[in-house]
Amino acid sequence: MGKRTITVHHVRAVLRGAERAGLDTVPLLQAARIPPLLLGDDRARVTSVQFARLFRALYRTTQDEFLGLASAPSRPGTFAMMCYATMGCSDLGRAMERGTAFYALFPDGPNLSLSRTPAEAVFTVHNGLGADEERYEDRFLTECMVIIWHRLCSWLTGSRIPLRWAEFAYPPPPHESEYGSLFGCPVRFGAARTAAGFDAHWLAAPLVQDESSLDALLRRAPFDLLTRREYGTTVAEQVRRSLARALRASPRLPTLTDTAARLAVSPATLRRRLDRENTSFQHLKDAVRRDAAIAALAEGHEPIAELAARLGFSEDTSFHRAFRRWTGTTPGAYRVASHGALPQGSGQRGEPFLAAPPRQ
Repeated sequence: MGKRTITVHHVRAVLRGAERAGLDTVPLLQAARIPPLLLGDDRARVTSVQFARLFRALYRTTQDEFLGLASAPSRPGTFAMMCYATMGCSDLGRAMERGTAFYALFPDGPNLSLSRTPAEAVFTVHNGLGADEERYEDRFLTECMVIIWHRLCSWLTGSRIPLRWAEFAYPPPPHESEYGSLFGCPVRFGAARTAAGFDAHWLAAPLVQDESSLDALLRRAPFDLLTRREYGTTVAEQVRRSLARALRASPRLPTLTDTAARLAVSPATLRRRLDRENTSFQHLKDAVRRDAAIAALAEGHEPIAELAARLGFSEDTSFHRAFRRWTGTTPGAYRVASHGALPQGSGQRGEPFLAAPPRQ
């Protein structure tokens, strides 16, 4: 419980490469235990486990680290070799420069750069990576590149590097509200570039990882880097983590006053800070309950009445109304759809998504 769910917009986006290649995506969705009908509802969400299964199924099918989303494929092992190339660097700045230089060796690969001033470092993705940047689904890979590089840098230094800002060279997508939690910073659309900025002092941070820990990371990358939310540094993230921990212990979620006390601020201050991040305490409470409900329905067989009580609803009908408001369907219908036939062997722990090269 407490793990975030993922908007159906991202599910559609990650399937875009397979669709463009003329592949049948229904078996891929079934292998991930994602009901294909969910893709038609903009309010639908899936669990991180379902999304991870879909990533792995797409990787096995496309044999492309970009999952067919880019104008040119990236051969398996490319990301791993870039990571190994950074291991001998003395600090994060040199590691980022080496990583961007590595991808510059590929004519159709990502065009990345690192620039710096005394106060700020900026990581920029210069070229759109999708084949048709007019569609949101084809911008998804560019956004993933920003997220993965930011979180890889945090992993390399063993620290949570907060982003100051992130901006994107296209209009806001329908699910604009998701971006604050994805990047943990103010986000702007319609900018002149796609980039993210952070305090320049992080470039001098020493690397604390070695090849052994890198091997472990690569067994889960890039999905683990895309979904690990502990790098978030916003007030909303702090509140959400606090609420998720509380829900694991009791169906009664703390009030705004209780949460403010836990964060050592006044209720009015907490309300103002959440408002500046374009969210509210009630919205975060709903999101925590929603994600817990979706995860329980998709992955388990807990009776719906018991689930409703565990999530703090006084009666089943209240839970049904809330779930329909969140997802556009009922808890029972979501469970039936998610527990449809699963192809033999799917859902098992498979090969690393980005295989590391063989050790010499």
